[in-house]
Amino acid sequence: MLRSCHLLFICFSFLATITKAQIDQFKGSKNYEGPSNLVDLQYHMGPILTSPIDLYIIWYGNWNPNHQSTIRDFIYSLSSSSSVSPSVFDWWQTIRLYTDQTGSNITKSISLSQEFIDSRYSHGKFLTRLSIQSVIKNSIQTLHKPLPLNYRTGLYLVLTSSDVQVQDFCREVCGFHYFTFPSIVGGTLPYAWVGNSGTQCPGFCAYPFAWPKYSGMPTGNKNIMGAPNGDPGTEGMISVIAHELAEVSTDPFISGWYAGNDPSFPNEIADLCVGVYGTGAGGGFVGQVYKDKKGNAYNLNGVKGRRFLVQWVWDPVKKSCFGPNAIH
Repeated sequence: MLRSCHLLFICFSFLATITKAQIDQFKGSKNYEGPSNLVDLQYHMGPILTSPIDLYIIWYGNWNPNHQSTIRDFIYSLSSSSSVSPSVFDWWQTIRLYTDQTGSNITKSISLSQEFIDSRYSHGKFLTRLSIQSVIKNSIQTLHKPLPLNYRTGLYLVLTSSDVQVQDFCREVCGFHYFTFPSIVGGTLPYAWVGNSGTQCPGFCAYPFAWPKYSGMPTGNKNIMGAPNGDPGTEGMISVIAHELAEVSTDPFISGWYAGNDPSFPNEIADLCVGVYGTGAGGGFVGQVYKDKKGNAYNLNGVKGRRFLVQWVWDPVKKSCFGPNAIH
């Protein structure tokens, strides 16, 4: 949406490992969270992404190959049913419950079709919301291995490195999605942007892997939970990427699924669940999640043995936030 913000739920409670005692404790409770009696999520009759998605990543800035690999593996996990449950694939099945006016569901297929490396900072180290569209234009019109202008199944994902500042980044948003203007890019294409907050605002956009600024926590203990793949900034990006992919799929042109009467400020299916990662979330607690042997927090499994911590999304059937790691 216009300002599809990933405004992280800033809280100071520790994540918890799921134990048998905790499972017994939650057996009597519902396995999804959210103010279902207050949410009026509606379909506004516009297109949603029901066709297989060709995802094009634009790596803007200076990137660590290991961090790129982690993000790619998350993308691959979205369409891979081979991962151990609860998996990223299972998480995407909630998004697939959304349909258009013909009854067609959100696609089950997201393919990483092509990547473009913009390591020369073609538009500088400070980007406005509008100049991000020029970054997409550059990736399509460049002479060396350009991305295709794919009107039918293309989805463009601009990822900025930790040394790139973006308008409203760290103050209002960690990522957003919208659509390109034909006057700039040459067509109307759905896209999303997500920034790496590792050095700029990890406590805001990489929470719960870093303490919020001014939280009063000891300077020697800045990480709340270990990042399952080793880098808080990258882990924060992955949760925001998941957030934006869920919303751009169900509301690519701000005429699909959202709550509220103002399309300029819609509440989309991930906005409704900010800060919810597991059963029992709410009141400053992100919910029950798993820990690996090193104490790193996660709630989803992915390809190659990867683990990720990704927020829940609004389930249109249960009419509440839900994730596959919910305690039944």
